Amino acid sequence: MSLFENAPWYIELILTGIAVCLFFIMRNYGSRFAYSHAIKNGIEKGRVRYTLKVINFGWALAFLIALGLIWDIKFQHISFWLASFATVAGVALFAAWSILSNITASVILFFYHPMRIGERVKIMDGDNSVSGRVRDINLFSIIFITDDNRTVVYPNNLAIQKPIQLLKNEEVVIPEEPEEKIVAQEEAGVGAKAK
Repeated sequence: MSLFENAPWYIELILTGIAVCLFFIMRNYGSRFAYSHAIKNGIEKGRVRYTLKVINFGWALAFLIALGLIWDIKFQHISFWLASFATVAGVALFAAWSILSNITASVILFFYHPMRIGERVKIMDGDNSVSGRVRDINLFSIIFITDDNRTVVYPNNLAIQKPIQLLKNEEVVIPEEPEEKIVAQEEAGVGAKAK
């Protein structure tokens, strides 16, 4: 039974127009909210774009469901195709579950954590703790440059499960470069030569 079975045909068109308008209003509102949150908290524009892609995907999915309800799409007619798709998607989602959790964690880190690119932080995980300067935060991971110049990629879904300590006032002890590296750079013509 349709929600609008006895309604005139133009009611569905009006409701579709309202749904389209609401979709664009909510996308616009979400973009403004994300950008104002980014400006207020000093978040980079690249992270805003990642987050908006995830949020806009959610709005598009809600819009498609609303259109299905308005136009009374009969899912019984396409149940075979949906069952086939669900089987394939179930296998794919099981394999990609950590990818989805990393994307969700990136949205949570965007709105609810004070960690920013360029700051020194420490993710406390017992013997596996990581500390260093945050180089990048993307949809899947946080990239650190440790104090001894190593690059560490830490998954977002693990980062939201661990305490993260901001190390704003601590001095960075940068180890000196080994003599071999300086000599190799001079021989390659890279870096300043010692006089």
